[in-house]
Amino acid sequence: MLKKPSLGGARVLITGGARGIGAATAALLASHGARVWIGDVDEDACLHTAAQLGVTGGRLDVTSAASWRDMLEHIESDAGGPLDVLVNNAGVMPLGAFEAETEPVRDLILDVNVRGVLNGMQAVLPGMAQRGRGHVVNVASMAGMIPVPGMVTYNASKFAALGASLSARREYAGTGVAVSAVLPSAVRTELTAGAPLGGGMPTVDPEDVAAAILAVLRTRAARRSVPRWVAPAWSTTAFVPERLQSLARRLLDDRRALTSIDTAARKTYLDRVDRQARAHRGEAPS
Repeated sequence: MLKKPSLGGARVLITGGARGIGAATAALLASHGARVWIGDVDEDACLHTAAQLGVTGGRLDVTSAASWRDMLEHIESDAGGPLDVLVNNAGVMPLGAFEAETEPVRDLILDVNVRGVLNGMQAVLPGMAQRGRGHVVNVASMAGMIPVPGMVTYNASKFAALGASLSARREYAGTGVAVSAVLPSAVRTELTAGAPLGGGMPTVDPEDVAAAILAVLRTRAARRSVPRWVAPAWSTTAFVPERLQSLARRLLDDRRALTSIDTAARKTYLDRVDRQARAHRGEAPS
């Protein structure tokens, strides 16, 4: 039987904690008595958020195994014990035509959204299994189930994150450790700035996703979408003929990530992604 440790005093690390879902989750779990660390590749923003929330923050590049080791060693030294809960939340979401996607941006999406999740799980799961307790929650996306034009590589990364979560859950079954996936629909954060929300996909706030993460930590569920009904509803489309699905998608205008991006509203986020992508490849900023 999976052990369900209380969040009171639990040592929790949240990646991508400087903003959005990560920051909202840090605030919520800290309010329930957890000892929270947030990590983010943007160290200045991370430290600022940590100071505001009364938690601990530091630089974490989820694409680097060495960065993971440094962060976990720091937490264990600071907290007097190993990590109890990891929330793998860091992610990037460029949108647009697949043919226009640059190699640096593609590498960044896959390295952050997939390699980052795998690095985190590999860094903590063996120790958790040895101790017979622990929980990893991977923040995937409903884009890990629903293919959307304009999101080819992002879709690929989130399908991978969901698959990795479910596979690791089975591999560590019986050890006292749980691996779960949380799949938000469209979230009103900087990642979706200038993107056309809605179109049949419900929109939620970061606090809604944080509440789902807290619920999963309590129930140890394998998967939970936000809102909760979305994943079960989408699963029924397996029984719907493709021509009817295509008609419904046309009515909902599911190509809006290709045709209706507000580039001005999205510029700040995309500029940051571009800087991160170039830094990731060791290139000088343009």
